[in-house]
Amino acid sequence: MAVLWPWMLWIKAFHIMSMVAWMAGLFYLPRLFVYHCQVAVGSAESERFKVMEYKLLRMIMLPAMCSTFLFGGLLAIMPGLIDWHAGWWLTKLAAVFGLAGFHGACASWRRAFAEDRNIHNERFYRMANEVPTVLMMIVVIMIVVRPF
Repeated sequence: MAVLWPWMLWIKAFHIMSMVAWMAGLFYLPRLFVYHCQVAVGSAESERFKVMEYKLLRMIMLPAMCSTFLFGGLLAIMPGLIDWHAGWWLTKLAAVFGLAGFHGACASWRRAFAEDRNIHNERFYRMANEVPTVLMMIVVIMIVVRPF
């Protein structure tokens, strides 16, 4: 374990940085969808939103999600770091998979906007914007407080 300790701190730092970047995207992309709903289909503004949404999802959120899973997985396999029988671990993992599912939903919604076939209104995206906040709160409480 002593040999792994210096590496664990680096891996944890990269995990946190990746998670922060991913969460920033999960918070911002639905907000872009709210604004995208407010412009006319085919307008220059709509086309600008399409570019912004694509770049946020593909160039920031996707690599950040992948690196979050990579560094989190590396932390998870370190001996003695996790009590695999504790309930907090499964709850955290479920919330993380919920975030990944929300990421997938955002990708689907972005694709619909890109193809000018969005079916949701801005109220839907305002409500959807709360999902990553709740899931993030669960993740943080489980990892920091470990209530069960």
